Amino acid sequence: MVRAVRLLIALAVPLCAAPWSAPALAQDEEEAMLLVAHPAFRDLDYRQTVLLAAPGPNGGHVGVILNRPTRRSLSSLFPEHEPSKKVLEPVRYGGPFSRGALVALVKADTTPGVGSVQVMKNLYMAFRVNIIDQVIETHPNNARYYVGYVGWRPGELKAEIDRGIWSVLSADMDVVFRKDTDSLWEEMLQQTRRIRANGGAGVEFPYAAAFTGPFSKAILDPR
Repeated sequence: MVRAVRLLIALAVPLCAAPWSAPALAQDEEEAMLLVAHPAFRDLDYRQTVLLAAPGPNGGHVGVILNRPTRRSLSSLFPEHEPSKKVLEPVRYGGPFSRGALVALVKADTTPGVGSVQVMKNLYMAFRVNIIDQVIETHPNNARYYVGYVGWRPGELKAEIDRGIWSVLSADMDVVFRKDTDSLWEEMLQQTRRIRANGGAGVEFPYAAAFTGPFSKAILDPR
């Protein structure tokens, strides 16, 4: 397969790179979550987005934007790779980290390969080109494919949640693989408002220790 780095040439979307490093997470932080952007969050990459975020292998968190599909199919990006033609859904914009790279969310009973991150039960995030190639060639529609991803260093995501940039919901496989995401942000926002209106009774939100990202420089309109 043509290597994923060539996606930068094929897709006109802004992406940037970031390294991984962090100590291990505590056990009670090892949960995936949905992040719903505050209406006043004006950053173009994250405005009106819903993200899936999960612990990384070294204590950080990684995630992808769930509601930014592109108009490109995988086969249009890799026309000489026959298995890519079997992927039915469009490639999605996952976030501004790792410029030009392809990332996959893979439904599987076990890890699809070395370097993959378990997001939740039967769901993995694959970063390595050879692993993604294997998924495309064997189970092309058991995955969703993204250009780029999102990441934070320890303490940053918790600080962002504390500042109100994100509202947090429990991760749900049906939401992650929902086909029509046009109204996803509005629906998730209303869900967080209903929870707050009910006082959040019986709801526990996991806080993430995670990677560095552009969020720390975000400017929110006055509330």
